[in-house]
Amino acid sequence: MHDILLDSDVIIEILRGNEEVAGEVISLCESGRAALYTPVSKAEIYHGIREGESGKAEALFSACRSVPITDEIGEKAGRYLRQFHKSHGVDIADALIAAAARINGAELFTFNHKHYPMKDIKLHKLK
Repeated sequence: MHDILLDSDVIIEILRGNEEVAGEVISLCESGRAALYTPVSKAEIYHGIREGESGKAEALFSACRSVPITDEIGEKAGRYLRQFHKSHGVDIADALIAAAARINGAELFTFNHKHYPMKDIKLHKLK
């Protein structure tokens, strides 16, 4: 059973009150899987945070575990960028998040599947 790495779009859905998405994450955690996020997603969230969402964001991030961006993740992200930037428009944020999922053996929970064409990561689909 793999932990689940939350992409920024999933975190946004939870913060905006999407009960289906929040319920899915809660269900995964109750089954023993840890909910993870990267500092990249945290930066994206705080960059675009709406008025009144700060408390919700802090509560959500404190309930999850941060995955640090390591040298190994940086190298893997660079390889993803070299391979997928031109062909799929993968940007540095998506490459770092994908690399964090891969290196930590986590399943990536995202709605932006086109941003993650990497064959060596597993994408979580909403049930």
